[in-house]
Amino acid sequence: MTGNPTSGKFWSGNDIREAFLRFFESKGHRRVRSSSLVPHGDPTLLFTNAGMNQFKDVFLGLEKRDYTRATSAQKCVRAGGKHNDLENVGFTKRHHTFFEMMGNFSFGDYFKKEAIAFAWELITSKEWFGIDKGKLYTTVFGGAEVAPGTTLGVDEEARGFWLEQNVPADRVVPIPGLKDNFWAMGDTGPCGPCSEIFYDMGPGASEEGHTDCKFPCDCGRYVEIWNLVFMQFNRDPGGKLTPLPKPCVDTGLGLERTTAVLQGVISNYDTDLFVPLLKRAAELCGKDFEKEALIEQVKEGAASLRVIADHARATTFLITDGVLPSNEGRGYVLRKIMRRAIRHGRLLGANKPFLAEMVETVRKLMGQAYPELCEPAASRVPEIVLAEEIRFSRTLAIGLRKLEEDLIPIAQYKTRYEQLELAKLRGDAIPNYDAELQAARERMTYPGEKAFRLYDTYGLPSDFIRDAVKDAGLHFDDAQFDRAMDEQRTRARASWKGAHKDAANPAFGKIAENFKTEKDFYHDATAKDVRVEAIIGKSGPVNELKPGESGEVVLDRTVIYAESGGQVADTGAFYDTSGGQLLAEVTGAYYPVAGLIAHKVIAKETLRVCDRISVVADAERRARIMRNHSGTHLVHAALRNILGTHVKQAGSLNAPDRLRFDFSHFAHVDTEELRDIEQQVNDEIRLNTAIDTTVTSLDNALASGALAFFGDKYPESNVRVVTIPDERAPRGFYSKELCGGTHVHRVGDIGVLKIVGEQSVAAGVRRIEAVTGIGALEHYQQQAQILSQVASKLNVGEDDVLATVEKLAQTVKALEKDLETQKRKGALGQLDELVGKAQLIKGVKVIAEQVANVDREGLRQLVDSLRQKLGSGVVALGMPDDGKVALIAGVTKDLTSKVHAGKLIQALAKQLGGSGGGRPDLAEAGGKDTAGLKTALQAVPSMVEALL
Repeated sequence: MTGNPTSGKFWSGNDIREAFLRFFESKGHRRVRSSSLVPHGDPTLLFTNAGMNQFKDVFLGLEKRDYTRATSAQKCVRAGGKHNDLENVGFTKRHHTFFEMMGNFSFGDYFKKEAIAFAWELITSKEWFGIDKGKLYTTVFGGAEVAPGTTLGVDEEARGFWLEQNVPADRVVPIPGLKDNFWAMGDTGPCGPCSEIFYDMGPGASEEGHTDCKFPCDCGRYVEIWNLVFMQFNRDPGGKLTPLPKPCVDTGLGLERTTAVLQGVISNYDTDLFVPLLKRAAELCGKDFEKEALIEQVKEGAASLRVIADHARATTFLITDGVLPSNEGRGYVLRKIMRRAIRHGRLLGANKPFLAEMVETVRKLMGQAYPELCEPAASRVPEIVLAEEIRFSRTLAIGLRKLEEDLIPIAQYKTRYEQLELAKLRGDAIPNYDAELQAARERMTYPGEKAFRLYDTYGLPSDFIRDAVKDAGLHFDDAQFDRAMDEQRTRARASWKGAHKDAANPAFGKIAENFKTEKDFYHDATAKDVRVEAIIGKSGPVNELKPGESGEVVLDRTVIYAESGGQVADTGAFYDTSGGQLLAEVTGAYYPVAGLIAHKVIAKETLRVCDRISVVADAERRARIMRNHSGTHLVHAALRNILGTHVKQAGSLNAPDRLRFDFSHFAHVDTEELRDIEQQVNDEIRLNTAIDTTVTSLDNALASGALAFFGDKYPESNVRVVTIPDERAPRGFYSKELCGGTHVHRVGDIGVLKIVGEQSVAAGVRRIEAVTGIGALEHYQQQAQILSQVASKLNVGEDDVLATVEKLAQTVKALEKDLETQKRKGALGQLDELVGKAQLIKGVKVIAEQVANVDREGLRQLVDSLRQKLGSGVVALGMPDDGKVALIAGVTKDLTSKVHAGKLIQALAKQLGGSGGGRPDLAEAGGKDTAGLKTALQAVPSMVEALL
């Protein structure tokens, strides 16, 4: 790493990130922290993949903030759905799953002129990055048909602003078309031209060996480092472009690429952002870093060290942000990233878990820039990774066994093929020889769909599967495998297609420009002299709702809580100003745009815009919700106290009848732990401390110890902090959380909390359900009634129910044992009959029959007895078993060198949609096709014959 060849200063990746943010702060921008990698409230995104994601609603007009200029360094992941760089990582110099995107944003403030001037100053000024202007090129939108019948020409405005910065005219290049220099949020909504800055890495960076190519050759020599997006238009469903009243700016400067430029290297992986990780990966895999790098350079192939370094970053940040490895959604993509890293470690020779150690290195390297990596809640990340590494090792072993099972029946056709060819060489007369040979040859192919299942589910590398098939003398269906891979990608994209968010509905957006609903629900359940500001009917804004009509009503102030943060909305009613006449029933409320509350109503009398009304929330229903919401805070605190500070909220529901709390934890919460959690919560309730609510800035709230939750989005200022004090606690409080919900005044108002359920809802995510107050009393009464009814049925007192049930259970167990004994006796009674059905195959006795009225243990005993009775032979028995098929095969010791019971039973199970295996002399399997059992057993003699 040589440093910036122009300025001579060595710029570390951390220096560059901080300098970027300081530069834009000096230009009046608000520094905004990176949002989570899990997008908040955006169904169109799998992961946060751009700096603008957290400002999307601001650009759409759905949200307003107290600043019009912002700058951020955003953590991003592109590894699934539409934006998927996973398969390129390790094969190129600049592809990553995890990367950082630095950006500056204008929300209707400055536009092209200022954005271009800012970018050029930061990039070229000797006070800042000081990059040689002779190495830089810029582009502007070169014109294209942006919608049917709508064509835009060259962005001469942007071109002129670059020329004002003294960029040579031949280095301001119009790029026609929509691919590179035109941006759109979707098929409709904000869109506009782009302008880019490229850096000339020199001929040595060309991936095609070019020595004198000119810009904009895409051989790899000219690298885009900064993209400036000018949101200039709104595109309607018909394709018409309308200039935005307040155009916006969204820019993205890639940290990894900029670091490569300023450190004078070609590959991002040769910067100080990656080299420490590459060296640690080499150390953990038992490799010499310099030697391995040279080998990879000669091979010009995928660099395993680079894959491990990149994937370790993605793994660390994703798990820290609440994503856990699983078999669906985000967790599925994370698992693929982790397993790809593990596989490349194995390719380098790693024979023990190493990725968890890489996570520790990432935390040390990036913890200063991203403090969340080092918070107590993130301490479990290495443990999660280690558990996944161990699980993957087991999965690989299962996958190998599955592959062996798959190949056994196909190998029989290879045996048949060889037998036919041998018979022809001997001169044997074989009827239909050509047809049989062709049929055997066709069935010697391993299906690509099965191979993909092993690749996708068990992580077996595709080249490993191909080699195993080839070693077995079989063919591999590459085309079918490729189709299955394409279908999987299509499913992944479809599952995250989501719903496109258009610009704000004019009815709500226009109101939100100058008005926000005043929230009175924190203090009251009734409000008088409230003004109806707007009514939205099914087809848009209306002046009135007639009796029986439904619509959405905006008021100047309200006591109706709008659904948010896991708390359900209030219900209630609108009355006239006297409070005597019911005007509308309120069934709910929500935020159509930030700061504006829409009430869902059914009119009982005519309701008009500008009417003055009284608003009443259902106070009893709200009281139940408040008890449950405050109870949720207590449960969260107790979970962290008893299970550990790794516990983080992963979702919640606060309703009138119950509370539900999802949290990160990696084991079943046992009965004793649940009892301790419940006890601690109720001890806190009995203290009856007053709950304290304050409003402060986000930074002050977090500094005071308040918890912020996974996936939630908070304003930079005016956040509500709900504190449950406890003078016994080291920090003076039992619970302190950022929360916009409604709560009881004193914890004693909750009454009592009863946990009624605990379960798993996803990999690494548990759920607790509980009831409080009246709900808890109703639960206790219901349980008491059930106990009374059970006692009555048993004709004993309530105190004797448990002992009586235990006694009955023992009686049932003894009866079941007697029944099993009788079944086994009945099975052995079939012994002589089964021996009489033995077939002689090449001098070997073979029994293959379906039996009934016997359990699995009886089936085993029957096979053992038949082997003894035969002295020498093969036994295969099957029976229907609770809608499925139970299979067992036994081979006497003298025949196991020819007939392997495990392989025989695997082949038999395959015909019935099942699997199994075992020893050479005894093996078991299961199947699904009960109707095909008889036919499958009839094929056993021919299967044995092929093996003899």
